[in-house]
Amino acid sequence: MSRVALLKLIDRYGRRYPEEGDVIQPFEAFVRSHENCFERTLAVGHVTGSAWIVDRPHKHCLLTHHRKLDRWLQLGGHADGDNDITRVATREAYEESGLEALQLVSSEIFDLDVHLIPERGDEPAHYHYDVRYLFECAGDPALTVSEESNELAWAALSTIETYTNEDSILRMVRKTG
Repeated sequence: MSRVALLKLIDRYGRRYPEEGDVIQPFEAFVRSHENCFERTLAVGHVTGSAWIVDRPHKHCLLTHHRKLDRWLQLGGHADGDNDITRVATREAYEESGLEALQLVSSEIFDLDVHLIPERGDEPAHYHYDVRYLFECAGDPALTVSEESNELAWAALSTIETYTNEDSILRMVRKTG
């Protein structure tokens, strides 16, 4: 995948979800404006890849209690120069969950989000331009907590608010339905 391929995916996503223009337009502008958008060294922000992992009946999603951000989130992380964001999301899903079998539901973008990461130590505040893909757990749902997490949990979609009320998570719950 290249910036051009990502822009095509964003365009298709925008046609499916025109009501999300307030996220899509700045995301697209960022990718167009920065040839190095996949590099963590781009101080203003960078493209990241995430996995929204659900069980086969789509009744639960996998959340991580992120160690650095101290919030329940979907699994994901930095591209670190890899311009294949599907590969990034897949890698992060396996590394952060310990799951042995995942199925990518579609090569189309499941969700887009732009969120501010607060300043931490020597790292200034910056934006994550997050590309999210939908995965199903295709095997044993046993989890292994990575060093990036405090905890992992299979959260019931019907009670997701007990974990988080973040708009982007709630939006993915609605899309899962």
